Amino acid sequence: MAFNDRFLKACRREPVDVTPVWLMRQAGRYLKEYRDIRAKYDFLSMCRTPEVAVEVTLQPVDRLGVDAAILFADILLPLEGMGIDLEFAKGEGPVIHNPVRSQVDVDKIRVIEAEEATPYVAEAIRMLRHELEGRVPLIGFSGAPFTLASYIVEGAGSRDYRYTKAMMYEYPQAWHALMEKLAEIVTRYLRMQIKAGAQAVQMFDSWVGALGPMDYERFVMPYSKLVMDNLADENVPRIHFANNASTLLELVSKAGGDVIGVDWRINLDIAWQRIGYDKAIQGNLDPIALFGTQESIEERVKDILARANGRLGHIFNLGHGIHKDTPVENAQALVEAVHRLSQKQQ
Repeated sequence: MAFNDRFLKACRREPVDVTPVWLMRQAGRYLKEYRDIRAKYDFLSMCRTPEVAVEVTLQPVDRLGVDAAILFADILLPLEGMGIDLEFAKGEGPVIHNPVRSQVDVDKIRVIEAEEATPYVAEAIRMLRHELEGRVPLIGFSGAPFTLASYIVEGAGSRDYRYTKAMMYEYPQAWHALMEKLAEIVTRYLRMQIKAGAQAVQMFDSWVGALGPMDYERFVMPYSKLVMDNLADENVPRIHFANNASTLLELVSKAGGDVIGVDWRINLDIAWQRIGYDKAIQGNLDPIALFGTQESIEERVKDILARANGRLGHIFNLGHGIHKDTPVENAQALVEAVHRLSQKQQ
């Protein structure tokens, strides 16, 4: 089997035979194979056991026929090496037992080498490259500085990001010191993944849509840009996904990345125009569209491909992670439809 490099080609805005497609959270709970493994391990143990992470990463490649694998991990894994007390509480998601809300708290954060903090991530990537040899590329990833900051300041997920924004406004010096540390940690973490064999990396800014343009530009953009600039010499595609950020697209694009990921809240053609055609684009089907009929899924695929208009540099994806209750046959139908319909457009 020849190596399928259409995803990497699209990242570089090179011609492809069909539009490449992969799905955020494609290694996950909607697959029975995943749930069977999850029944035996707690979530963090799955992430920290390279053999398990490898098996789970490969499942959607085998089942769906996607054009890239993405490492099974979690955006919060680097936090433990920083001295953050992280727990995945059942039914509650991640909980931080020592939230960071002052300069004193920021000063306690350790910036250590990623190989020391998360050696199991590098090991899983090395194993995956061996398993994926001749098949599809492997994507590594990290949370963006702001998204990591929002978790460690709030202490958990949040709706209004009260503590995070209050820290920006009340203690800007402490906020900037925190973001500087996080930008360095994210850079080291992604560099380690690339060194281990990741062929592209994605930075997830999952919660940045909570901010307005002025706050993003002042408190966040410099640090996202720092990460992207630091990785510019690594010679792998850099994907920058900012969720719920239609109001921020020009600034997100300015912060950097070879590929800008967009959610479903904006039409792809408008988003690409605002991002700039000198960058590739990734997106942007609403994940809940996968609960519709396969005919309705195909209709939405046609619409997104028409908006891409055959321009070089489109990677088809969901506008956020796949929902845990998604019917597997609909995810398979999506991948098949993207390949079939984009081939007709070539």
